[in-house]
Amino acid sequence: MRICSESIGCIDAELFDRYSPRTFEAIVNALPIESIAYRWGSEIYFTTPVSIGEENPFETVEKGAIAYWPPGKALCIFWGPTPASRSPDEIRPASPVNVIGKILGDPTIFDKVRDGEKIRVEKA
Repeated sequence: MRICSESIGCIDAELFDRYSPRTFEAIVNALPIESIAYRWGSEIYFTTPVSIGEENPFETVEKGAIAYWPPGKALCIFWGPTPASRSPDEIRPASPVNVIGKILGDPTIFDKVRDGEKIRVEKA
């Protein structure tokens, strides 16, 4: 998968179905996705046409995680603490997420993404 925006160009990512196979399949079938990115601490999120509930959800995630956030019907990319984090080393989504992938390379590149920026997710 490839994630593209004006500020970062295109970044490669890997999607996998080991934790949330139904969510993975729904996202892959919805590609390409074009949306507007929003920042929340060291996270960006953007709405998708996918509507699916929690599936083996995680309350904390690893740096570079790509996850689906059911309440917002959104994909999220994490690279550091969020306002919900309980320590500087914890990456905590607003509520549990379905992990479906990871950024290949340095996810801190997403620091450059601005609120309201167009984002596109496509098959690589």
